[in-house]
Amino acid sequence: MPFTLDSTVGEILGNPKARDAMDKYAPGLSSNPMIGMAKNWTIRNILAMPQAKAAGLSVEKVQQVLDEINASDL
Repeated sequence: MPFTLDSTVGEILGNPKARDAMDKYAPGLSSNPMIGMAKNWTIRNILAMPQAKAAGLSVEKVQQVLDEINASDL
């Protein structure tokens, strides 16, 4: 099943190749102790937060990463 904006952080981090791709763009994300709080959040929910915009995240940027993950041999 491809990852989408409606995938949860936990689903993405639960897949080793997807986790590696996320860490490529956000180094240390998967090992951050705070990530446990967000495991049930969808990517869409995170992008709706003001902090995401302040960090420079956009739907377009995240979709590019998801497309890269989905194109890899998961």
